[in-house]
Amino acid sequence: MKETSAKIHEAIKLEHTYMTLPEKFYSVQRPEKVPKPKLVIFNRSLAREMGLDEPFFQSEEGLEVLSGNRVIGETIAQAYAGHQFGYFTMLGDGRAVLVGEYVALDGERYDIQLKGSGRTPYSRRGDGKATLGPMLREYIISEAMHGLGIPTTRSLAVVTTGEIVNRETPLEGAILTRIAKSHIRVGTFQYAAKWGSEAELRALADYTINRHFKEMIVGNQENIYLAWLREVIKRQAELIAKWQLVGFIHGVMNTDNMTISGETIDYGPCAFMDTYDPKTVFSSIDEYGRYAYGNQPIIGGWNLARFAESILPLLDKSRERAVEMANKAVSGFKTEYQSIWQEGMRKKLGLFEAHPEDEAIITQLLELMQKYQADYTNTFLDLTLGKNDTSELFKSLEFKEWFKRWNIRLMKQEQTKEEVEKLMQANNPVVIPRNYRVEEALQMATISKDYTAIEKLLEAVCNPYDYTKLDDFYINVPRHSGCYRTYCGT
Repeated sequence: MKETSAKIHEAIKLEHTYMTLPEKFYSVQRPEKVPKPKLVIFNRSLAREMGLDEPFFQSEEGLEVLSGNRVIGETIAQAYAGHQFGYFTMLGDGRAVLVGEYVALDGERYDIQLKGSGRTPYSRRGDGKATLGPMLREYIISEAMHGLGIPTTRSLAVVTTGEIVNRETPLEGAILTRIAKSHIRVGTFQYAAKWGSEAELRALADYTINRHFKEMIVGNQENIYLAWLREVIKRQAELIAKWQLVGFIHGVMNTDNMTISGETIDYGPCAFMDTYDPKTVFSSIDEYGRYAYGNQPIIGGWNLARFAESILPLLDKSRERAVEMANKAVSGFKTEYQSIWQEGMRKKLGLFEAHPEDEAIITQLLELMQKYQADYTNTFLDLTLGKNDTSELFKSLEFKEWFKRWNIRLMKQEQTKEEVEKLMQANNPVVIPRNYRVEEALQMATISKDYTAIEKLLEAVCNPYDYTKLDDFYINVPRHSGCYRTYCGT
């Protein structure tokens, strides 16, 4: 009989409900032991939020757990597939193991995963290792996303391993402890549909619904799987709209990087856009701009179509009827996304209710921002602060005409100037993880072993709507963003 729970410490009980699924979906895999683990960063606020024993995880015993040198009970690597840049392939956790699931103070169940913990049956030709820079990047960006109010996996800790990992150059090895509502992906269902039976596909779907969509179980749904598909579509529409509203570019929106829970996952070649341009791409591996900023909603819909394809046998016994149901559901993504995004843009402009002219006001502003190469974040920040003469955009006659239209629109609503300002402040961040700030902090940490820049950056990005902090560190203009490139780190 499978062990589905274990204690790593008297106060920390881990469960493994994922192991109640058929063994096709995972492989039992222990992390590789590392020679000299060292805790370099620990997320105290996350530990407190979850009710994790903070002193334990910062002790020598806890370090052994965070490095993978000590496990109690079975640990697993999950199997999944995915469309990578449009091409379907078999995948799986090639450099990560799921240590277990922890039920936090809020009653939510969270996966605890070690990323960079060595080879697994799914590693293919990889070494299963991770390096310090990319793990620190994931820590910084995931915490920034959380601060921005965007659903995301989070990082509990980064540990160096005492090993050298060979990439283009020899680099310091590291392991990141990732916290997620689960690691079930669109690619997990693609894997089940391709290589599993209908019974195994149904078992995965039922487990996922029970874990992430409990509210759907209660009540009389005529077709719970169709209702579930619609809810997954809604969550993805909300997630991608939130990305777009803050200028976040994921960089590698493969179906294996799209969670069913609706959390952002896998912070590899990600970055935040500086100069507004829908064609912006930072990823070194995205040569043709498949995952450019402006394409993210389109790719989100494409990925959801792949998800719908994988669960067709659950929607209806008749494939023809199932395809009709799936097409209808997926076709609703665009409308759902546009509605959420437009509502978010109205809030960024201090507009409380929808009016017919809003779409034109939003579109015209974005067109002008692109034409005058305006900074995305700072444009909305300056509008919030009433600073309308600080850039070439604001000095242009076209913008001044737009500004008049916007102010006429503001006067059509009942809310006071103070209420408008408050709404804009709640939706326009003062600070984002500027690409050069992230690189500066990573270089100091990886080369000089100086973490003060990371600590300062984290303090800022974890409180992005704090308008009491408006110094140069927070609102500094970007540097050389056009040449910036990010890498997946594998």
